Amino acid sequence: MALDRDTGRILQGAVRGTGLTLADAYTLIRGGDDALPALLAAAGDLRDRGKGRTVTYSRKVFLPITNLCRDRCSYCTFRKDPDDPGAWTMSRAEIREWVARARAQGCKEALMCLGDRPETAFPSYLATLRSWGHASTVGYVREACEIALAAGLLPHTNAGLLTADEMRSLRPVNASLGLMLENVSPRLRARGMPHQYAPDKEPARRLAMIADAGRLRIPFTTGILLGIGETPEERVDSLFAIADLHAAHGHIQEVIIQNFRSKPETAMATAPEPSAADLARTIAVARLLLGPDVNIQAPPNLSPADHRLLLRAGINDWGGISPVSCDYVNPEAAWPMIPTLARTCEEEGFVLRERLTIYPEYVQPQYLDPALAPAVARLAAAIDSPQSLATEDVHAYGAP
Repeated sequence: MALDRDTGRILQGAVRGTGLTLADAYTLIRGGDDALPALLAAAGDLRDRGKGRTVTYSRKVFLPITNLCRDRCSYCTFRKDPDDPGAWTMSRAEIREWVARARAQGCKEALMCLGDRPETAFPSYLATLRSWGHASTVGYVREACEIALAAGLLPHTNAGLLTADEMRSLRPVNASLGLMLENVSPRLRARGMPHQYAPDKEPARRLAMIADAGRLRIPFTTGILLGIGETPEERVDSLFAIADLHAAHGHIQEVIIQNFRSKPETAMATAPEPSAADLARTIAVARLLLGPDVNIQAPPNLSPADHRLLLRAGINDWGGISPVSCDYVNPEAAWPMIPTLARTCEEEGFVLRERLTIYPEYVQPQYLDPALAPAVARLAAAIDSPQSLATEDVHAYGAP
C-alpha cells in the first residue's frame, strides 16, 4: 500500500538527517500497520548509517541488592515490604559469592538493582544497614560496587532517584549509572494510575536526576516503558525529553525501549501488553527522533518471538544478558541463549558482539573515573581476545 504524502515526506527527511519535529513524530507514532514496513526500513537505514550492522550486548550478573522499596507501582512484583514472603537484602557474603560465580562465567558487568530509598520507609531495614556500618542504602551499594570491582567486574547501578552528591559518591566505583524515565507525563501519577503511590516516579524529579548526571559527566542509561497507560503522544514527549537532555549534556549512552509485561497479583494483572507492532513502531520512531548515533536497546527476554522485528526496527543493542542470574524484575522472562541470539542476528545480516557496561564512545577521561580506567582497559582487551568467554557456547540463565 502506498504511503500517504505526509508520512512519505517525514520518512524521507528523517533518513536524510533532518530529524523529526514533534508534529512529525506524532504522525509516525499514530501510523497504522500499513505504514509500518516503510517506517522500519527508514529506521533501519538510519541505524546502519550510524552503527553499521553490529549489535551488542553486555554479559552481566544481576545483583538485586534489596527488593525493599518505598514506592508501590501498579505493575511491579520486584518490590517488597520487610515482612513479605520473598523479601531480601543481599549480605556481603552473598554479593561476593555471586560476583565470583559471575566472573568465572565470563561476566564483565555487575548490575546493582534495588528499590527506592527503603531506609526512609522501613525502620527494621535501617537498623540492619546501621549494624553493617552504613547510614544509607547508597553507602551499602557503594561497598557492593567495591566488592564487584575487586572481583574483576564493572558495576552499573540503578538505585532509583539519587541526589547529585550520591551520584558523585558512586561515580568512582561505577562505569555507568541508570534510571528509567519511563514516561514524562505527570498524568501517570494521578489517582488510579500506575504511579499513584510512587513518589519517586514524579517525572520532574527523574528528569532533574538525569540532568545532574549529565553535569557530572556520568555515562547514563535511561529509557521509556510502554503499555502502562500512556498515550502514543506521551511516548513521543518522553523521547523528546531524553533527546533534549542528551543535546544539553551528551551523556545518554543508551536508550531502552521496554515493553510492559503483565504479572499476576498486581493491580495491572489484566492490563493489555503492547503488541509487537506497537513496540517496533515506537523503536523506529525513537531511532528517527534520536538519530543514527544514539544506542537504542530493547530487552530480548521480554520479546522472545520478535527478535528479527526488533532488529529491523532500528535497535543496535540487546542490553544485559546473564549466564548466572535471572531478570529479577521480570523473573518469568528467561534470557535468550547467546548462541541462539547470535544466529538470529547473523541470519538478519548482523554481527553480535559483546560490550562493556560503558559504551566505547564514553571511554574518555571526561566520562570515565581514572580509578576505573585500568579495569575498563583489561576487560575491553578480554572482549577482543579470541579466548573471550563471550564466544563460548554457553546458555543464559532461565527463569528460576
